[in-house]
Amino acid sequence: MKEELLITYLKAHCTGKRNIQTRAQVARALRLTDNELQRLIHRLRVRGVPIASSRDGCYYAANASEIFSTIQLLVNMVDGLNESIEGLKASMEGFTEGPGNSGGDASG
Repeated sequence: MKEELLITYLKAHCTGKRNIQTRAQVARALRLTDNELQRLIHRLRVRGVPIASSRDGCYYAANASEIFSTIQLLVNMVDGLNESIEGLKASMEGFTEGPGNSGGDASG
């Protein structure tokens, strides 16, 4: 239901990058929280709905180039997350407790 509402809104008001709206604008128009909107966008993209985005907001893609730009943005995000993961893994070498043990357990 909310998914169809989002698709309808984006098609009517935000088709093509020239009609981009911030996530806050879209969330406010649809009375959603930012987290709800983010989850909806994710679910719809997984289903193949062409919701594009940039640092400026989101929109319903008008062409393959807009989708490609969004894919590149997502790939860059994944690369950054992987770098963070690798850095955190390396930082674990400085700790004596194992994974899942905070070392500050009050029960013991």
